[in-house]
Amino acid sequence: MKPTATGFPVSDTSSYAPPPPPQPKPIVEWSSGLCDCFSDCGICCLTWWCPCVTFGRIAEIVDRGSSSCATTGALYTLLGLIRCACIYSRFYRSKMREQHGLEGSGCTDCFIHCCCEPCALSQEYRELQNRGFDMKIGWQGNVEQQSRGVAMTAVTVPSVEQNMNR
Repeated sequence: MKPTATGFPVSDTSSYAPPPPPQPKPIVEWSSGLCDCFSDCGICCLTWWCPCVTFGRIAEIVDRGSSSCATTGALYTLLGLIRCACIYSRFYRSKMREQHGLEGSGCTDCFIHCCCEPCALSQEYRELQNRGFDMKIGWQGNVEQQSRGVAMTAVTVPSVEQNMNR
């Protein structure tokens, strides 16, 4: 017996499977420890004597160029005068952790920044460096450097001859 035509499409729902739920981003460890400040004495000295520069560079990379090193560094300095810079920088640590799937939580971010701000900033700076960012050239410089690398790769790829025979 043929089914009656109703004008509505008939679909076979027996093979329907709902899409799988989105997988959470894996949590990874920081590439260096919180107390590894002396693994790079240059970053350590910069952070201890001029944390506004370290923070500004971190913020520019984490914000993907939407804020400048100078602006965020200046705001960090002003907040430091009223002893609130650690609260401001804690938000960037949280944002960085979310972007890169790093371990930690908002509470640990706050605790780390309030107890040892220089160690936290040094760790964040090293993490971004270890992920391939040149912190001294900022976001735009890193984007340009990466696009030049892609252009160079495209030029150096060997070409395949058209008339290849066995």
